[in-house]
Amino acid sequence: AFDIFRPPPPEGAPAMAAKCYPTVSDEYLAAVAKAKRKLRGFIAEKNCAPLMLRLAWHSAGTFDVATKTGGPFGTMKCPAELAHGANAGLDIAVRLLEPIKEQFPILSYADFYQLAGVVAVEVTGGPEVPFHPGRQDKPEPPPEGRLPDATQGSDHLRQVFSTQMGLSDQDIVALSGGHTLGKMPQGEIRL
Repeated sequence: AFDIFRPPPPEGAPAMAAKCYPTVSDEYLAAVAKAKRKLRGFIAEKNCAPLMLRLAWHSAGTFDVATKTGGPFGTMKCPAELAHGANAGLDIAVRLLEPIKEQFPILSYADFYQLAGVVAVEVTGGPEVPFHPGRQDKPEPPPEGRLPDATQGSDHLRQVFSTQMGLSDQDIVALSGGHTLGKMPQGEIRL
């Protein structure tokens, strides 16, 4: 399977350790498949793939490798996290997704928002991205200031991406490519 951040090691190189993902029920997997189909149609119709990818990234982008806190835990729906300066406009994504999410109460918001990001990549012609469900929702968002601030320069970006999030240069390049999908402001979305 294709992993956007970790291509296979070169021939002769030692294999990477296998990742361990949570186990979910067959009913949960069926709901993921149905939600993915609904999201595919919705995101294509509304032309909102960049916004959904941004939602998924901003949700996951709060991860701190040292403390193992933050990350994609469904807290983006919380007013406190939506109020973070870097999340301006993401309330629109949350609002747009809520009617679909209501159809799949079994799914966590954490999985649902990440699934919307996966579908956004695919709808825009990107590769099929493996989706591994099993994220649990958390009640409280991470503190503000964990997302990179491009106005602070390259040293700040490297500190956030490499030191805080534990990403490689290859990961950073892959994530940066997401900015080519569209521009924000909200005027790009057909409601």
